[in-house]
Formats: sequence, C-alpha cells, structure tokens
Amino acid sequence: MIFPPSGFEVPSRLFLLLLIPVIVAAYVVLSRMKNRRGMRYTNTSMLESVIGRQSQWRRHLAVALSLLSLVTLTLAFARPVAQADEPLPRSTIVVVIDVSLSMEATDIEPSRLEAAKVAAREFIETLPPEYNVSVVSLSGAPAIVIPPTTDHAAAGRAVLTLQPQESTAIGEALITALRALQQAPQDPDDPDGIAPGAIVMLSDGENTAGRAPMQAVSDVVEAEIRTFTIAYGTENGYVDLDGVREPVPPDPAMMRQIAEATDGAFYEAESADDLREVYADVAVESGTRKVDQQVTSQYAGFGLVFAALAALGAISLGVRWP
Repeated sequence: MIFPPSGFEVPSRLFLLLLIPVIVAAYVVLSRMKNRRGMRYTNTSMLESVIGRQSQWRRHLAVALSLLSLVTLTLAFARPVAQADEPLPRSTIVVVIDVSLSMEATDIEPSRLEAAKVAAREFIETLPPEYNVSVVSLSGAPAIVIPPTTDHAAAGRAVLTLQPQESTAIGEALITALRALQQAPQDPDDPDGIAPGAIVMLSDGENTAGRAPMQAVSDVVEAEIRTFTIAYGTENGYVDLDGVREPVPPDPAMMRQIAEATDGAFYEAESADDLREVYADVAVESGTRKVDQQVTSQYAGFGLVFAALAALGAISLGVRWP
C-alpha cells in the first residue's frame, strides 16, 4: 500500500514529472508516424508472415508501466513524507469530566454523571501504567481534582468523588487542564516544556460561563496538546430545576470544533455502551502523536516493481511470446 504523502523533503525535484507528458506526446506522435508508414504496404498479410504481428495492447501496457515507474520513482526522488502515529514514551492524560447540573439527566441510566464516572474509571485503568493521569472537573469553576499521578487507582477513586455543580465553563476547563499538564514530571531534556500528553474532555452541554472556548483553544494549540472531545447525552435529555423541566441536549458542534482545532478527535456518546467504546478508542489515540515519517522506500519499491513489469513486457515483444 502506498501512503498518500503529506509533503516532500525536496519538492523541487517534482519538476521532473513535467517530462511525463512530453514522453507521452512523443509516443503518440511516433505511433502515428509508424502507422502511416505501415499503410504504404498493400499486402499486409505477406508482411505479417515475414515479421509477425505485434500485440498492440501489450506494447501500450509496457509503455504505461514504464510511465508509472517513472512517476513513482520521481516521487521517491523527492523524498515523500506521510503522517504517522508515534507512541509517546511518557505521557500525561488529563481526563476532564463535565459535572454541571445537566449531568443529572437520566436519559443515560442511572444518570449521565454516574455512567460517565464508571466509564472514566474503566478508561483510566486501561492506560499504560507508566502514564500520568490527572482528573479535572468541568463546571462553572473547573478544578484539578487530582494532579498527574501514575497511581491510576487513586485517579479512579477521585473520579468517583465528583459531584454536580452549577454552570459549564468549557474554556476555563481547557486552561485548567493545561495547568494540570504543567504539574506533570518534566522531561530532563526540556524542563521548561509542557509534558507530552493529551486532554480528554467529556461534556453534555454548551459553554455558559468563563472565557470563550475557542479563546482557550489557542493556548492548547500553542502548547501542541491534542484534545479528544466527547459530546455526551441525547437530544431528549432533561433535568427538573425548581419544578421546571429544562431540556439539556449536548453541543456536538463546539466539541467537534475544539477537537479539530487541536488535531484531536471528536466522538459522540448517547449511551453507557457508546461511552465505553469511545474511551477504548481514545485510550489508543491519546498515547500517540502525529509525526512526519519518510516513505521514500515504499515509492521506490513500487517504482521498481513497475519497471520490472515494463521490462517483461518489452522482452515479450522482443522475443514474440504468444
């Protein structure tokens, strides 16, 4: 499989591809000239008995394979790179859980918050033991419930202590998550940098307090921290506040925007089972980072295969295989 390149280390070499249409044009012109010369002979059956009849499709196929070889080898010459996921040797995962009053909705049994706490605890338990885990509560006043720690059991217990609070400050929660990352053990080679890691944010509603989410996202992008967002709940969710039924649908548009801006991933979960599946995917994705990987050898390999097939086609024409 040839991976589509995301760029080239020496893009100037791609100008060699301009030779391909020149070669195609020359092939078409020479083929027409040959056909015109062939029309001078009226007794073509006698010619065929002397020199044999060449297979047109085989000749065209050999030329096409040669051109494919030139294209792939030229791409290889330009040293293509493709994005790949590279495992992080050490990582900090900040689990942000919405605890606003809307999380008391029972469209997900026994309630959104209780189901989310169970799923988050299971997610933390699946992370590699060397990963640091931090838990941040998302409300009108986001807080670091537990700073980064490799004691995943303690982090899981911290999740279970979460209680409903008023308002939803998504932007402030992102900044709080960044603060949590800054508390992780630093890399000795880069003591001033933020530890590699990711933010995993679950929210069931729209921003109602604090700074605008996208304003906080700019800080997350600057820190190069991927954010995985989960729009949680159903359109039919509601809570009773002072005897008034209030609908509390999730806000997938905002969650998607945050994930895309930070090169993360966006998910939707409308049930406890959905949420477990989402966390299983996030457990794999959050421990990696996107890197440019050179794929020159792959393109060179396919170029050599095309060249070998073209050579076989030329040989078959030369020895007049049936």
